[in-house]
Amino acid sequence: MNSFKTWISSKGLGSVLVLAFVLLVVFPLLFDIFRLNLVGKYLTYGFVALGLVMLWGWGGVLSLGQGVFFGLGGYAMAMFLKLEASDPVSTKIQSTPGIPDFMDWNQLTALPLWWEPFNHLPFALFAVVALPTLLAFIVSYAMFKRRVGGVYFAIITQAVALILTVLIIGQQGYTGGVNGMTDLKTLLGLDIRTDSAKYVLYYLCSFMLLGTIVLCLWIQKSKLGTLLLAMRDKEDRVRFSGYDVAMFKVFVFCLAAALSGIGGALFTLQVGFMSPSFVGIVPSIEMVIFAAVGGRMSLVGAVYGALLVNFGKTYFSESFPDLWLFLMAALFIGVTMAFPEGLAGLWSRKVVPWWQRKQAERAAIRAAVARDQATPGDSAPPPSTPAAPAQLSGQSA
Repeated sequence: MNSFKTWISSKGLGSVLVLAFVLLVVFPLLFDIFRLNLVGKYLTYGFVALGLVMLWGWGGVLSLGQGVFFGLGGYAMAMFLKLEASDPVSTKIQSTPGIPDFMDWNQLTALPLWWEPFNHLPFALFAVVALPTLLAFIVSYAMFKRRVGGVYFAIITQAVALILTVLIIGQQGYTGGVNGMTDLKTLLGLDIRTDSAKYVLYYLCSFMLLGTIVLCLWIQKSKLGTLLLAMRDKEDRVRFSGYDVAMFKVFVFCLAAALSGIGGALFTLQVGFMSPSFVGIVPSIEMVIFAAVGGRMSLVGAVYGALLVNFGKTYFSESFPDLWLFLMAALFIGVTMAFPEGLAGLWSRKVVPWWQRKQAERAAIRAAVARDQATPGDSAPPPSTPAAPAQLSGQSA
């Protein structure tokens, strides 16, 4: 048993097991299907937060455009679902049956050629990862090979988010425009709106998120993870040691983009639509806040940060509809100022030392009690010493 605990501790899996218990046991027992579906939606943002931990926390590269990759993954999945929902029978009232409704509204008479591959689920799943990764590679290779980094790279990612948002909205006939792709009902003929489907999607998202955490932990504990940390702290020293720093940055940026794309695809399945409102600058900055609140150096903390921030948005908007934006801003500012290292830093610097002190005090008390029980008691009076004969005779005289 002790060896198993030691192995869990050495691999850093203790907090992952606690998170797994919370996601797979506590939440399904605690929440009804409506709230559980909301939690599933929150967990899709956890993939983005995990990517930001690897990119920002370990790689030292801040991206303010992760919504781009989240949206690309979401749109790739939405295109397949929209084509499945646009069969000739369901769209027989349109001018051109068999194409998505927004194409018919914009007077298109045939499905665009580049939409055709999305009729097949394997291609759509491939595109969920490949499209964000390809765009991330193009942007990062062009920037990092020219040693563009820091705040300049962050601004460039914001520009990419703005450009993609304008492109999606402007090409209404091909993307659905500002409304996005809605009315997504089935996946391979199975209705994703039923309670049973929502349970399946929730557990699928949870297991994939936990697997992603394990993958990222493995990367962090490998030589690659060590080089990422060294690159973050002493980039020139790593470069002078013979390593191609630019390609390390490209790799971790592509990894974060792929994870964001997976989260976007799961988000589309959870909520049944995708729109440009999840692609722009504002949602991208919110995604950075998830990692900042949870702790940009902690994978598990980032997931808790995504859950806490999104739960706060839901609770404040329901309870205080006129003030919820101010309350959310206060939450962000308060947590950032009080706990610069996020929830993970609060746990490691405050809670864990407090618990260790309590454990040490209890151990000391138990040791003192055991010592007292092992020592014979002094309650019996000592035996009286008989007086010497001479003293007795003197006293009698």
